[in-house]
Amino acid sequence: MAAVRSHLDNVLPALESLRSQSFRLAAWGEELARRLARGARLLAAGNGGSAAEAQHLTAELVGRFDGERMPFSAISLHAETSAVTAIANDYGFEELFARQVRAHARSGDVLMLLSTSGRSVNLLRAVETARGLGVTTWALTGTGPNPLAVNCDEAVTIDGPAASAQECHLVALHAICRAFDAEILRQGPWESTPGAGS
Repeated sequence: MAAVRSHLDNVLPALESLRSQSFRLAAWGEELARRLARGARLLAAGNGGSAAEAQHLTAELVGRFDGERMPFSAISLHAETSAVTAIANDYGFEELFARQVRAHARSGDVLMLLSTSGRSVNLLRAVETARGLGVTTWALTGTGPNPLAVNCDEAVTIDGPAASAQECHLVALHAICRAFDAEILRQGPWESTPGAGS
């Protein structure tokens, strides 16, 4: 019981840390809506539990969050097992996401990276690659400062243990989706076909 209560006691301070950055979550959702509605795409990546969170986000955008709307282009870079295993085998795990960014990303796209530590080499390599392609990089991490948060264009860092940070990442992603859907609704008819490429 003590271990459970200790875990739960860590959640509220972590949520308060996230709440203090709600302006950034709203801005990300609105900006993502504007870009994807013009045909850009979201690329997302993480390792382990963060990979699951990243895939949750892309599912919300390709499928739907709350209301009915068109699908938008969002790709989880860790989800294609044949590409993942081939790249890791041939180029090393450090290049896993960077090589996929080179393949899929175009100027104007957004790369969202999730990491509780903010120190994963494969994510840092992806940021370096994205920078050279004109891709905007956002990070959701644990306690900052950390290398991923520092190297991305913008970051939301959660103060707390890794597990609490990861739980807050899901809350953050849903907040982004809510802002995204609100902006899409506000825009009305799309200027171009979402997912058509930039």
